[in-house]
Amino acid sequence: MKVMVAGAGIGGLCLAHGLLRAGVDVRVYERENAAHSRYQGFRIGLNEHGLAALHECLPPRLHGLLAAVTGPMAGERLVLDRQLREIRRLGAVDGGTATDRHVLRQLLLTGLTGRVEFGKAVTGYAESADGTVEARFGDGTTATGDLLVGADGIGSAVRRQLLPEAEVVTLPGNAILGRTPLTERFAALVPGFGTIVHGPGVVMLLGRMEFRRPPRLAAAELAPDVLLPDTGDYLRWVVMLPVLRSREPGGWPAVRDRLLALLDGWHPDLLDLVRRADVGNSSPLTARCAKPVPHWGGTRRVTLLGDAIHPMPPSGGQGANTALRDAALLSRSLAAVQHGEAELPAAVAQYELRMLDYGFTAVTESLQHLPDFTPTRQPDAAGAQV
Repeated sequence: MKVMVAGAGIGGLCLAHGLLRAGVDVRVYERENAAHSRYQGFRIGLNEHGLAALHECLPPRLHGLLAAVTGPMAGERLVLDRQLREIRRLGAVDGGTATDRHVLRQLLLTGLTGRVEFGKAVTGYAESADGTVEARFGDGTTATGDLLVGADGIGSAVRRQLLPEAEVVTLPGNAILGRTPLTERFAALVPGFGTIVHGPGVVMLLGRMEFRRPPRLAAAELAPDVLLPDTGDYLRWVVMLPVLRSREPGGWPAVRDRLLALLDGWHPDLLDLVRRADVGNSSPLTARCAKPVPHWGGTRRVTLLGDAIHPMPPSGGQGANTALRDAALLSRSLAAVQHGEAELPAAVAQYELRMLDYGFTAVTESLQHLPDFTPTRQPDAAGAQV
């Protein structure tokens, strides 16, 4: 059996590892030109589903390295005002795991040499009467397999063809994501699981990414064939704004200066956090989510996972975890086919029914949490809504 995966994000790569462990021939096609060709985002929290999926799909020899290059997420959740005075506490979280998305993606690329092709954008597909599917690429070439998995993100070309009626909507408001090298001063802003700062018309979310061991050094000792980025500890911050704004001309410096103007009067530690942000790893973000879709039925040789089917706002902390959960479930279903224990169409349909259930439940829960992080509209100094 040959499985083709559109997209080399963490969901698609996790699936590839799970399929390899089951003896399935898998190929991953990524539209970007190289593994480091674009901004990858940063700290995400792994819950029990995400961690379990990674442990299930990754080869055991990489489990120790995965543990070494993640970090703790535990302790009290504080709500502060813009002068860092405590407003309330949301209660302690007993434990969790933080990971850097770029570091995790590089770890997931390990062992897939020759199976991941960059510069291959899947633009569509054609199903054949003989039970195969042909993936079509933007460069005019094609590839044929037994199943095509759309793991190509929120703008999925595979979803657009498979489910042309599926809707992805832009949510009100906007966010600016930043990453600032961790110092003792900035670490004090997040003494526990995370910190929320409320100001007039603006909410700032703070979280630490503190690796148990430096990723590159940990890889050199625990898995010398793995090359991980030399990423240092940092504080991840997100500023939530109430109204969608177009991207500022001039790139990050213009965004930063606009943000500092909005934060006028905030505590100096918070202003310096923005000023010292890593230019290459800070950017605006627009939140989107998918409207639920029913199972499409039939015996298709095409399916979807992760943001390609159920994108959700980051307010629930479930997007990456749900994609990883999809990958583990689908790899388990396809392993049964590989071992002669199930037929491919039935196994894929069973995966889809379960995935749609918990996936859109996660979308709903994330939307329910969104008001906790969304500021109310406030006029700026010039009277405009910000």
